Amino acid sequence: MAPLRRIAAIAAFTLGMLLPAGAAFAHEERPVTLPDGTGTVPQLRAGEPDLLVCKSDKAEFERRIAKFPEELKERNRRLFTKCQENGSRHVQEAVDRADRPGMTIAILPGLYREEPSQAAPTGDCARLPARWAKGGYQILSFEQQRQCPHNQNLVAILGKEDLQIEGTGAGPLDVIIDAEYRKLNAVRADRADGVYFKNFTAQRTTFNSLYVLETDGFVIDQVLTRWNDEYGFLTFASDHGLYTDCESYGNGDGGLYPGSAADINDGRGHDVPRYAIEIRRCKSHDNALGYSGTAGDSLWVHDNEFYDNMVGATMDSLWPSHPGLPQNHARFENNKIYDNNRDYYRHTRDGTCAKPPAQRGYEQGVVCPQVGVPSGTGVLVAGGNYNVFEDNRVWGHRRAAFQLFGVPAFIRGETDLAKQADTSDYNRYEGNVFGVAPTGERRPNGLDVWWDGQGTGNCWQGDTGTSSPAVLPVCADRAPELSGGTNRLLAEPVKLVKLYLCADFSASAARFPAGCDWFGASGVGKVETQLALGGSAVLGLLAGLFWWRSRRAVHPGRNGPSANGVPPAVAAHLRRRHRLIVAGTLTGLAGLGLDVVAAAVDGPSPAGVALLLMAAWWLCLGTASRDLRPVFGWFTIVVGVLAAADAFDRLVLLIPLIPLGPGWIRGLVTGVWVVWAAMVVASSRSRTAEESRAG
Repeated sequence: MAPLRRIAAIAAFTLGMLLPAGAAFAHEERPVTLPDGTGTVPQLRAGEPDLLVCKSDKAEFERRIAKFPEELKERNRRLFTKCQENGSRHVQEAVDRADRPGMTIAILPGLYREEPSQAAPTGDCARLPARWAKGGYQILSFEQQRQCPHNQNLVAILGKEDLQIEGTGAGPLDVIIDAEYRKLNAVRADRADGVYFKNFTAQRTTFNSLYVLETDGFVIDQVLTRWNDEYGFLTFASDHGLYTDCESYGNGDGGLYPGSAADINDGRGHDVPRYAIEIRRCKSHDNALGYSGTAGDSLWVHDNEFYDNMVGATMDSLWPSHPGLPQNHARFENNKIYDNNRDYYRHTRDGTCAKPPAQRGYEQGVVCPQVGVPSGTGVLVAGGNYNVFEDNRVWGHRRAAFQLFGVPAFIRGETDLAKQADTSDYNRYEGNVFGVAPTGERRPNGLDVWWDGQGTGNCWQGDTGTSSPAVLPVCADRAPELSGGTNRLLAEPVKLVKLYLCADFSASAARFPAGCDWFGASGVGKVETQLALGGSAVLGLLAGLFWWRSRRAVHPGRNGPSANGVPPAVAAHLRRRHRLIVAGTLTGLAGLGLDVVAAAVDGPSPAGVALLLMAAWWLCLGTASRDLRPVFGWFTIVVGVLAAADAFDRLVLLIPLIPLGPGWIRGLVTGVWVVWAAMVVASSRSRTAEESRAG
């Protein structure tokens, strides 16, 4: 097993080297340190605020609170009067006045453009010695952020502890912090342990609305984020976090992005004592991704809704320089994940996304995707381990409810050959409801599961509907036990080619890989169909040539072999061989045609049946060839047996204890067979006489 593992790891490493970088630096950040885990999730403080933020236009203020409940209206009026006396007019001003842990800032209804923070950097701040990211911004250290807090941030909360910032309106839209696409981040909380955000909206940035970094203890409570180039909520390298009752839409990457959460369960298997971050009762819609989790480790995501995105949720190990890779231990439970079929790539194709952010029309529904993803997918795991998906309701996806595929470790910058196949392993899918809305309406997914076939210990519930492959390992009652598990180091060959091809998307260059159905290819235009068509054309030609040679052996002249001096017994034998070859040829051609159709329509079961039909052809041809060319005949039978084994693996039961799927072995052996068969049928010397003497 060790030599095979090493060979497969080298193959994965090589493929990793070849994979295009694409958007491999989607989120660049300074080197960070994960929290030590000594913090706690902060609690909402009641009582009077320490600091107030409001505008000075009373008539505008009265208009904003006119429809509030009477008690809330009176509270806001009282706070407004107090704020006019000693409050702040800008949120940043109040943050700067917070001079001790445990203070509360109340923001009264209004639009906060934070004019003093908008100016472009000057002086030393315009000449900071820091690396520039590919996205056009500098990677600043914490000290540089403190030195120049508004180079990138509209509101900067740097190093302040236990600060609570809450809007006093009836809902998040009553208090709006608007970056107007002038800053990377609307609100940044950096090393701000214990920060609590409640009841406001942050919007219109060139990166994130609300960014929490290197923080042990935070809450995002009833906050709305929208219309950003990248993320609505981005929490990074943090622990003891809670997102609750939040909403995000109109973002070019993820509405919710709990990236590089504290990696507290690495190496624990399915025994999880606690999660680093909890996300509950949030809605994320009309984004490229509803949820995005590069190194989204130790996350409990439950009772949320992810809908009308391109992909409902992703977790991955794709991007380098993210601590906590490979991704592990996310638990998705009791979520509603539906209708994630948006195609926002059209805005990239028509040039809309090449305009400055303020001119793209985000407010009118434009989204500019920053990543290449298979639109029409509920949940995608691109290189992750020990994730659990339980009791979710997933419906209405044109592609698949769940997708799972491995990612070579080289992609994340890991060069150790032994680690190249370290994802995706031990992911469990249990108790999910597929294709049925809560109303009981049937809303099927294109597939319930699409799996590349790679990994160890992955398992699915027994009542999974349609899937590719058509059969899946079934979960036992308790993790990590399985029923019919596999240990495959490489994905299925065609799926691996597809993933390689689709990785070549680039948002900045508006580059869409031809042949990838993620970006609109269909039918014959898909790489899977083209591969099937090319292979079928070669095999079909060989099948025809073998049939023609057999026919010549039976009918060398007008009156058949007996008329040419061939004994009747031999003639009868030649006719039996010919009938066997004819039957095999017809069966094989049917299989080759079905294989092309199956690739065009994403039919895993028809693809398995096609393999069975082709196996029958090889077996017939090999049997008919043994008397004349024994070695070639037996080799042909071996190819047929391998094709049948591949079909069995796809349709009946994944064959255990083999490090590579039978598709790899069959493909390699078939390549040798094609060359050999071509030499046989291309022989210029007529073998009619020899064939006539056979038997």
